[in-house]
Amino acid sequence: MAKNIKQNEAQNVPQQKRDIPVVEIVGLCKKYSKKADYAVRDVSFSCYAGEIVGLLGHNGAGKSTTLKCLEGMLPFEEGEIRIGGHDVKREPIAAKADMGFVTDNHAVFVKMTGTEYLSFMATVYRVPQEVRRQRYEELEKIFCLGDAVNNLISSYSHGMRQKICMMGSLMHRPHLWILDEPLTGLDPRTMKAVREFMKQYAAEGNCIIFSSHALANVAQICDRVVLIRRGQQIDQLNIKQMMKDNPEFDFEGYFLEGERLAAEEMERKAQEGDAK
Repeated sequence: MAKNIKQNEAQNVPQQKRDIPVVEIVGLCKKYSKKADYAVRDVSFSCYAGEIVGLLGHNGAGKSTTLKCLEGMLPFEEGEIRIGGHDVKREPIAAKADMGFVTDNHAVFVKMTGTEYLSFMATVYRVPQEVRRQRYEELEKIFCLGDAVNNLISSYSHGMRQKICMMGSLMHRPHLWILDEPLTGLDPRTMKAVREFMKQYAAEGNCIIFSSHALANVAQICDRVVLIRRGQQIDQLNIKQMMKDNPEFDFEGYFLEGERLAAEEMERKAQEGDAK
């Protein structure tokens, strides 16, 4: 598929299209039970055509919860989420129609073959029969499943299941592609191919949101980064512009220093509480 994608840059997406958010999240709050603390609290950001936006945070920070609320898998107590102008709660089918989602556990129908799964996904998203073979061939150039696509998914390794999930999520070429830790477990060749594909797919005018705690991948791929710590959004960074303005900018150092200071602040408050 990469060879068939126009090599235009994301900034060449028409201005009118870039000004309309593909995703709007406003004041998102999520609890897993009434007595539990907030898993996500007051998260707000928008994403536009031509952008790759990363959700960055430590394990358990709230990244997956945010994405599952965005996708409609999880109900949420407060806030609004709109995809392409459609409210996720009030118009769930319309909101999801132009979205592809790859979960962190790569859940698939393991009693299907890879071919059957891709056909199923194409049918769900109403991909015309005459374009399915072309879509598959384009995706195969990136993910290289080979003859294994005819085998039962139950026989697949972790990495192969990840590949078939990604392929299925792209059969309808969604304008919004959501990925939860997409590169973990992939072999080096596929990891590089997926990184390049993500950049080119966004350059076509699509929007990509992905979660990660891998700082190097975020720095290489993202235009913007939303930082989440203990369920709360703490910052948004235009990382591409920052690195353009200062090629020596140490993103990893910036992030880790923030985590260190936050840990020290928590420890200080805990000690003050014990003293009382």
